[in-house]
Amino acid sequence: QVQLVESGGGLVQTGGSLRLSCAASGRTFSSLTMGWFRQATGKEREFVAAITWKVGRIDYGDSVKGRFTIARDNAKNMVYLQMNSLKPEDTAVYYCAARSYGVTKVNTDYDYWGQGTQVTVSS
Repeated sequence: QVQLVESGGGLVQTGGSLRLSCAASGRTFSSLTMGWFRQATGKEREFVAAITWKVGRIDYGDSVKGRFTIARDNAKNMVYLQMNSLKPEDTAVYYCAARSYGVTKVNTDYDYWGQGTQVTVSS
């Protein structure tokens, strides 16, 4: 089993920045891919970013490329999402997720999920 706990959400103005953190525990992380998804009210869950644990392959959703950066700290079992140039359309609950295989943008491919953290971007 893998436990994921997100933190770092909050309220920020348009153009501002936030850094989300995800603490992972429960098993060896050397083979896990970690991802971030978001879900706005009334919308489907959307892929944001993912990173493999060992090789460091990274992928981003089209709507966040160039603004968001995913990073990991293997020693601390932490994954981060640095969000810059935030827009009102980035408002959503952000979820950390994990899976045992490579990067995928499909949320149903991920086996473990955190409880989510709210990000609100005011205009």
